[in-house]
Order: sequence, then C-alpha cells, then structure tokens
Amino acid sequence: MIWAESRSQCTMDASQNEASGWAKQQPLFERKSGDRPLISIVDDDESVRESLPDLVRELGFAALAFSSAEEFLASDRADETRCLILDIVMPGMSGPELQQELKLRRRQIPIVFITAQSSETIRARVLEEGAVECLIKPFSDIALLDAVNSALQAN
Repeated sequence: MIWAESRSQCTMDASQNEASGWAKQQPLFERKSGDRPLISIVDDDESVRESLPDLVRELGFAALAFSSAEEFLASDRADETRCLILDIVMPGMSGPELQQELKLRRRQIPIVFITAQSSETIRARVLEEGAVECLIKPFSDIALLDAVNSALQAN
C-alpha cells in the first residue's frame, strides 16, 4: 500500500482527535454515480495503479489509472479529468514534463504530484509551476483527500 494509514486506523484516529480526522473530512461534491469527478492517476508503478484508484473510489470519486504520461495524453479521457494524480519520476515523459506539455496544449488540469523522493527542491519546483500539492509516499488518505479537494476547488 502507498498510503500510511488503513481505513480503520484513520477512522479510529478521527474519533480520538475530532478536529483532524476522517470524520471531519467531507468531499466537496455530491457523490451520485454520474456526478463523481474523474480523477486520473498516472504512475509507472503497477502496485500504485492497482491500489490508488481503489482508494480514490472509496473517497467518493471516479478513477482511472494510466501507466505513462504518453498513455494519458493519448486517451480520450484527458478532457474529462478534473484532477490528475501524477508521479514525478517515470520512464519516458516525467510528471513535470507532462505538466509542461499540458500547459503547451492549454489544458488546465489541477495536478497533485506524488513521489517517493523527499526532495524539497523538486517539491518547490512543481508547486511553483502550478501543482496544487506534492505528496511524499507514503501519504495518508486524509492528505490525499485534502489535496484532491483543493484541486477540485482550483478547477
């Protein structure tokens, strides 16, 4: 798993600390099946592509996973994507390179970067270039929910 807390731990933590926990986190949008914003996940790590969409769906969003930036760009789902969860380091086109390509194509999709590298230089650069957030793996489901909600507000 890539997130630090399981659902049961997060729920338990929320009941113990009312001010900051799962129980206090509310998605911004109504979650009827047809109204769920699409969150696209681009990561070359197969385990992330298998687990992260499940978590995103549990949080109340629609989710699709792509194995590369090129696959995402070639898809017909890029226009529907309301938030992009994007790995920084990938073979071929990197996350920051995809961020620049989207700018060149005049596609404004809010981006939440995820990375296993805890470099403040990289984090500062992607945030400066317009990313909503940059989460360091492993991250909590609460941190992801906060980042996605911020991205959807920016959209």
